[in-house]
Amino acid sequence: MPTLYFLSVWLHILAATAWIGGMAFLVLVVVPWLRAAPRANAGAFLTETGTRFRGVGWACFAILLVTGTFNLWMRGIRLAHFTDPAWLTSRPGLTVVVKLALFVAVLGVSAAHDFSIGPRAAVAIERAPGSAEAAALRRSASRLGRANAVLALLLVGAAVMIVRGVPW
Repeated sequence: MPTLYFLSVWLHILAATAWIGGMAFLVLVVVPWLRAAPRANAGAFLTETGTRFRGVGWACFAILLVTGTFNLWMRGIRLAHFTDPAWLTSRPGLTVVVKLALFVAVLGVSAAHDFSIGPRAAVAIERAPGSAEAAALRRSASRLGRANAVLALLLVGAAVMIVRGVPW
């Protein structure tokens, strides 16, 4: 295995771990802590935490895009494969296409959460924590976060199948 490919796979896994681990920390630790008791600065805290993690998350996405493209190339997958019906309907081809589709879905859900619903929810919570608007936006942000978590787990599954094969 060439050193550059090894480093690319390592960086790809590291970026995925940072993104998924950070998301899990926010969902499993930060949000429940904020909900456990009234917090005077919950909106500000959530805004600051979300803004800081947003930069990390999108940097991870950029790294994943570059290293993922390189890793596919190193595994012999070329653009021409994506127009070859035989490859597209094969288990490896279908798995790669599913992983790429999941990644595009993650980008879309993340963009909606990070640049629209999430910031609006944080502002509404900071402005009027008990308001109907804050509750509705918080629920929407939460749904997007959960959707992203499910997509992340499916992405990991697809990644394993690309390397180890489809188990069925």
